[in-house]
This record gives sequence, structure tokens and C-alpha cells, in this order.
Amino acid sequence: MKNIPKKCMVGLQFLFLGLFVIPQVYAQVVVKGTVRTETGEAFPAVSIFIKGTSKGTKTDAEGKFNIETPGPEAVLVFTFVGYQKKEVQVGNTSVLEVTLEPDIRALDEVVVTALGIKREKKQLTYSTQEVKAEEISRAKETGVLNSLTGKISGVQITSSTGQPGSSSRIVIRGTSSLLGDNEALIVLDGVPINNSQTGNAGPGNGVSRLSDIDPSIIESINVLKGSAASALYGSSAARGVVMITTKNGSAYKKPSINFTSQFSLESPILPSVQSKYAQGTGGVYYNGEDQKTSLLWGPEIKGLTVNGVPVRNKNPMKEFFQTGKTYTNSLSAQGGSDKSNYLLSYSYLDQTGTVPTTNYKRHSAFLKFQNQLFDNLTSTFQFNYVNSTNHRIAEGYGLESPLWTVFTAPFTWDPKPALDANGNQRVFRYSRNNPYWVLDNIYNDSRNNRFLPVLTLTYKPLTWLTISERVGADVYTEQIKYFEAPSDVLATKGVITDRNNNFRQFNNDLIIEARKNFGPDWDVSLLLGNNLFSTYSQTYQIQGTGLTVDNFNNVSNAERQVSYENYSRKRKVGFYGQTNVEYKGLLNFSLTGRYDGTSVLAKGNNYYAYGSASMGFIFSELLSSVPAINFGKLRLSYSKVGNDNVGPYSLTTPYTTATNFPFNGQNGFLMQNTLGNANLVNENTNEFEVGLEMKLLQNRIGFEASYFDRRHKDLLTQNIPIAPSTGYSYTTLNAGDMTNKGVEVLLNLTPVKADNFSWDVTVNYTKINNKVTRIYGGQDQLNLGQTYAFVGDPYGTFYNYGYKRNEQGRILIDDSGLPLLSSDYQKVGNIQPDWLGGITNTFRYKGITLSFFFDMKKGGDIMNSDQRYGYFYGTPKITENRENRVVSGIRESDGQENTTEVTGQAYYQRLNTIYEEAVQDGTYIKLRNVSLSYNFSKLLLQKTPFATASLTATGRNLWIYSPHFTGADPEVNSFGTGNDAIGTYAYSVPTSRSFNFTLSVTFK
Repeated sequence: MKNIPKKCMVGLQFLFLGLFVIPQVYAQVVVKGTVRTETGEAFPAVSIFIKGTSKGTKTDAEGKFNIETPGPEAVLVFTFVGYQKKEVQVGNTSVLEVTLEPDIRALDEVVVTALGIKREKKQLTYSTQEVKAEEISRAKETGVLNSLTGKISGVQITSSTGQPGSSSRIVIRGTSSLLGDNEALIVLDGVPINNSQTGNAGPGNGVSRLSDIDPSIIESINVLKGSAASALYGSSAARGVVMITTKNGSAYKKPSINFTSQFSLESPILPSVQSKYAQGTGGVYYNGEDQKTSLLWGPEIKGLTVNGVPVRNKNPMKEFFQTGKTYTNSLSAQGGSDKSNYLLSYSYLDQTGTVPTTNYKRHSAFLKFQNQLFDNLTSTFQFNYVNSTNHRIAEGYGLESPLWTVFTAPFTWDPKPALDANGNQRVFRYSRNNPYWVLDNIYNDSRNNRFLPVLTLTYKPLTWLTISERVGADVYTEQIKYFEAPSDVLATKGVITDRNNNFRQFNNDLIIEARKNFGPDWDVSLLLGNNLFSTYSQTYQIQGTGLTVDNFNNVSNAERQVSYENYSRKRKVGFYGQTNVEYKGLLNFSLTGRYDGTSVLAKGNNYYAYGSASMGFIFSELLSSVPAINFGKLRLSYSKVGNDNVGPYSLTTPYTTATNFPFNGQNGFLMQNTLGNANLVNENTNEFEVGLEMKLLQNRIGFEASYFDRRHKDLLTQNIPIAPSTGYSYTTLNAGDMTNKGVEVLLNLTPVKADNFSWDVTVNYTKINNKVTRIYGGQDQLNLGQTYAFVGDPYGTFYNYGYKRNEQGRILIDDSGLPLLSSDYQKVGNIQPDWLGGITNTFRYKGITLSFFFDMKKGGDIMNSDQRYGYFYGTPKITENRENRVVSGIRESDGQENTTEVTGQAYYQRLNTIYEEAVQDGTYIKLRNVSLSYNFSKLLLQKTPFATASLTATGRNLWIYSPHFTGADPEVNSFGTGNDAIGTYAYSVPTSRSFNFTLSVTFK
């Protein structure tokens, strides 16, 4: 080398530079381009990465992209969920035009699963069902739960009454507790939220706290039905989970403003009553003024005159109820860049009820902001504030309710004015207030302020590792006032109740998820997490009785005041994990495990473990030669979930305020009559599930069926009666076992699919067989309130007086010719339905969409208290047949066929005492929803300030067929969502038939 001239050395250096450096400079090629859909429209947010590297980008709002590549040999990979992956070699071009085609072989759905994790539905090894924002909006319900009614297999949702803001009950895969909470866990964007029934300090039901959520901010609702699906959420998820996902802002999009205005008219669905006979008894007319009676067994109204003037003949229900009106206006703004996006929303709902003076109002503000702080760190902050007020009347058969009087009032008496010249109430009968007086003098007001903040941080230190921290809270304060003025009719002195509820719930999840491919065949993920969950509930109440100043609804107006404070705290800690293994897109295996600790069980029993194992076999991957089968999956799972379904302080025996204290300035306290039990253990739900999912004929037919077997063991049950000799009346026990076995079917069809026209059909079916298999101490029955649990029978048996029968089952008759009442209680019905179903048809032609939805229930008995009491008064429609009759049966005294004739009045008034006669089959078919909408074309909107615009007309509850039920609507629980009154129909505000009109516009 020493003999090489210096100039040659320099030349060699440049040669090496040319060989190694210059090619590298040449290889850096910037590629630009546009990605479009199969219809030629710009395709935003498509993921693009260089094959074999982690370098990538996304298309902007116009489908454009710009990426630096290593050279002509580089391959760009374009992906978007539900579309076929496309690989394009860069070559010698710097501009690409790429079109993505839909992947008809894939289940192009990404669903939100436990802990808010998004996964492709085809990878799931358990049953879930999702309802999109379009379906939620189409329902035009003010409450979120009611918008799901009849749409999800395995789920039963029941409204309480027709009052504005009334609560609803949701049960997934059957009743799972004797006296504990049976309702599903509600989760909002990964954070559990409260759904208690609150808002009422008087008779009747209240408000479900889920009604605070504005339906317009919801992107989707996914129901996790089985324990394998929900096990990661811990104890409360044993009853199933309703996952609510809110909308996000739009990345790569300039600010967009949407305004939606709705107006709805609601008319009450009234029961059919007899309108033929006047007030009176034995055919003798009473005028309701100087002749008073609660009975409507008078003469025929037709042709009846008083002093030559025809008597009044007006339906008191139609006179009392009014047309309700609901106004809903919402305004939202959204947009974003490649690094962040935002959504702002405000809505105001103003609902006037069908009962005069009742109303429900809700202000809702929502903010969500997502931001990529660094390349590997993103944050999402959201905040929901809700202010709601509710004015309600008392319901049920208590003396405070005006509805008893309205439903049983004679057509011949005018209830107006409510007061006479002396300021006293005008009434047609004794012991009941004038209903119009009640409207202004007995009511319940509530005001609620609720805050729902959530902060999520997601850190990706490596391409295959994600660390998430989610902190959420649910905080609300509620002020309730129940006012009952003194009544000269009832001789009551008046009541004022002021109640303040303060609730705070905090949830924290730390989640570490690793997901990595091992070769081309294996996709493995491991998730580990920790959860901290705590609740704090506090109630202050002061109740005053004996009001001294008229029209002064302040508790200081009471002669006697009694106050109390209740508070409770509860904390859980959980450690959980999940492993998913996918092989060649053909097999999926999943294992979950969770270890929970709870503060409501004693040391030694307060930590418990559970988990699940499941698998999915996507057999369609082996059938690529069968074009008719686009997707097929068989899934199998087994799970065990523990639950601490019992209230705080059940281990001990707290003190309570003694009756008639304070006395002479001294407080008095007694130990509660419910004995604490320090030996309680967690209850368990073991579930086996098998399912089949299919998509056929280019996804024109979709089918999903599941069979499940759930076994609930050691059910935690409060208020179990015990021997008075213990010094207590009740205790809490692991009091029983129960099973639910059922079938769920979901069918999606597209009979017609053309360029401008399509027809879609969705059918769901659910059949669940429930059985109580054990009750504590070898007992065969347990009183649940209005119903009973019997070993060997479905939960919720009506057990009361029935007909007295002989050994052949014939009704026994007394010597007066009337049926005899049984001497003991009998099983006279059961609340569990035989099956549930729903059918939705949707037709689309260009910008027009027509949808109608039928919902049905077969079986499920109802205790119709309106009918039972009505038999005595003479109000049911059937009592118009008042001819004398011979009741079919056997005379008890001599065993002979009855031949004694009785009057219609005597017969029906005897039925009033026989509860069996008031238990009715709750079968129904409803045309629950019909919706017609028109989306204006872009051509029509060219010269307007609107980018999109739509008009929608919707009708709800347009037709109800209930052949065996004599009330207005069999789909009610008059006393709310608790276990103690399921299946009871008792003088409640009727549900409504409504017509809704909606205008929605998005500004350019």
C-alpha cells in the first residue's frame, strides 16, 4: 500500500463512497398517493406501513398519504378493518393510486369487550351482541335501556311505569339472585357506573340512574352475556355486562357542527273499562254528592236521567290524562388532526308527562379529547356532566295515589272542581282524595347533579407492548322532597320528607398487554391488570309530620321532625389476567383469571379466585373452496365467577333509631332486627356455553346460536326470616342455589341487495328455563315480596289464595252459589316467560329508510291488581255482563253440581277475594317502533350551508296485542326494578303511544 500514489488512495476512497453511500442516498424515495374505497370515495384513516418494519402512517381526511420508503424494492401494506389487506411494491413510481375492497370473508366488526379492549368479533370465544348508534337513535327513547328492549337475545328489559324518567330493569340470561341484585353491570367507556333506582321518597318507583346518559353521545352498546365474556370485570359482572362506548372526535377532519332537534307527542295507552253502568249498588243510582259509594253497580247509564236531565257520561281516565310532549335539542362539534381529535356535545330534554304537573328535564354536557402526546404515549380525557329534575306523583294502591280513584271513578260523576265552596275536597266515595287535588298537594320532586370523568393514558414502549392506566369516577348528589298536604278526606296531618343522597364511586385499572406474532401462524397476547374499586354512599333525611301552615312545603312547618343519616363504604381490589392464542386464524384459545378481595365479607372469606377457559374454531378457514360459506365459527367456554352480592355491614348488627325517639330531648337507639352473619362466603356462578356463528352467501345470511347452562351456588340473601326466640327477625345467609339453562338465537338476513335498494331482517329469540334448586335449612319456599321462590320451580311464583277445588280439580261452590276461597295459599302463577323474541325489518331506497320492529313475549304471569280490586268496584270490562248466572262447580255441602243462581255483582265481588282470578298471562306482541327517515342528497344540499341533513318520523307502541291481559300494557313493573314487586300491575301511570319527529343537520 506504501507504493500507491496519494491520488490513487483518494480515488479509492471515492470509489468506496460510491459503492456504499451513494446507493443509500438513491434509495430514499418519498411516495405520495391516494387511497379510495371500492366506490371511488376518499378513504381516510387507512393504516400504511412498510413491510418488514414498524414505520408507517395513515391517510388524511381526503385519503392522501406521504411516506418515505427505503427504495423501489419496498412494499407498502395498506390495511383497514373489514377490508382486504393490500400490498403494493413502490417500484419506479413516486405516486400511487390504491383501492381497497371489502373483505366479504371476514366478520368486519370490531367490538368493545371487557375492560374496554377492542377486538375483532371473529376472534371472540364467547357470546356478545352489539347495538349500533343508528339503532339506539331510531328507538327515540329518552332512556338508554329502553332503546335496547327486544333487540338483544338473552336480555329482558322491563319498564316500571309511564311516568317521565321512570326506571327500567335489565336482566341478562335469567334471574341469578334470590333477593340480591339481579341487574346487569353497566360500564361506560371501560368504567363501571351506578344504575340504582333513586329519586323517590314516597310511594311508587323512581328513576334509573342510567337515564342520566344522553343516548346521542353513544357510539355503540355491546352486551357481554356469559361469564366467560365478563369475568375480567370481577364480581359484579356475574350478572352480565352492558358496555356503553361513547363517540369519538374525527381525526383528519376539519371542525364539524351537528344540530338535532326532536319533538314527540305521547298519548297514554289506557285500559278498557266498563262504560255501561253508573255509580251505585244493586242497580240503584248514587250521584256521588250526597250519596257516596266506591261501587259502580248502579243502573245503565243509557237513558238514565236526574230531574229530567241525562246524567254525565265521560271516561274519567280520558278526562284526567293529557297528551305528553317531549322536546330534545342537541348540539355537537367534532374534528381533529393527525395527532388529536375532540368531541363536544350538549343536549337538553324537556318531557311533560301524560299526568298533569309531571315532568322530567335533563341537561347533559359531554367532552372527549384524545391526544397523541408523544409517538408512544396517547391520552383520552372525557367528562360528562348531567343535571336532571323530576316531578312525580305517587303510584300504586296506597291512599296517596290519585290513580286508584281515576281508574275506578264512575263515568257519571264530575270530579271538577276539586274543592267545594267551603274549601273541602269533593269526592264521590270515602277514604280517597280527589285526584285533581292530589296533583297539587301530593308529589315528589328530585334534583340530581352527576359527574362522570374518565382519564386514560396509553403507553407503547415497544410495538408489541401496551401499558394503560384508566381512572374513572361516578359522583352524584341528589335532593329529593316528598310533600303530602293534610287531607280532610283521609284525616291525615301531612308529611314532608327531605332527603339528600351523596354517592361517589371510583375505579382504577392498570393494564399491561403484550401481543406478538411468532412466525406467520401464531398470534399470542397476554394481559395483566390490577383494579381498585370503591364506593361511598351517604343519605341524610329529615321527615316532618303534622303540617300547620297551608301551602308551606318546608320541613320546619312540621309539628314533629325525625332525622337520620345512613352511610356505607365498600371497597374491592382485584388482580386479573388473560391469555389469548390464535393459530393461523383458525383456532383461538382464551384463558382468564381473577383474584378479588372485598370489604363486605369477613377475613378468611373475603378473597376468592375464579376464571374461564374458552376456545373458538373458525372452520370456514378450511372451506375456502366453498364460496357460499363466508364465515363459520364454533365456540366453547366454561367459566366460574365469584360474587359478593350483599350490602355493606351484613357481617355485624348495626344500631338504628328507636321508634318515637327523640323523646323529651333524648335520643334512643336499638340494635337492628337483622342479625349480622360473619360466616358469609362469596357466591359463585358456573357456566358452560357452546355456540355457532355463520355468515353465508356473501354475508347475506348471518346466524348465531348459543346454548348455556348457568349454575348459581351459595346465593347471598338478605332478610332471611329466623326464629323470634333469637331476639331478631332476620339475618343474611348463603341461602340457596339456582340454575338457568337457555338458548339464544340471532339471525341476520339481507333478502334484497341492489344498487339503490336493500332489505335487511334481524330476528332474535331467547328461551330460558330457570329453576330454584336449594333454599337454606331444607326449606321449600322463600318469600320474595309479591312472589315466592319454591325449590324445584322457576323463580317468582305467585303464591296466594285461589279457588278451592275437589280432588278432580273442580271448583267448589258454597250454598249461596258462589265459588269458595281456598283455605291455604296456592301456587297460582309464575313471572318467568316461556320465550322472548323480536323481528326488525329495514328497507333502504336511495336516501329513504323505513324500519319497523316487532317485539314479543310468550308467557310470564302478571298479578293484575287493577282487575282484582276492580271486581269489587265493578270497573273491569268483563263486568258489563251482569246477568244472573249459575257458577259451574260442585257444591261442597253435598257434592252435587251447583244449581244456585247468583247476581253478577255477587259473583264478581267474590272474585275480588280470589287472587288466582287476577293472575293473567302476560303474552304480548308489540309493534314497538316504526321509523321513516330521509337523508337529503348532496346534490340538494349543494347551495345550502349543510353538509348533511335528514328528517325522521317515528312511532312507538303503535299496536299491542295481549290476548290474556286486561290492563293497558303487560310490560310494566308498577313498583320499580326491585325483586319484591316483579310482575305486579297496580294503579300505575300507563305507558304511552308516541309520535316523534326529528330534524338533524351537519354544517359545512
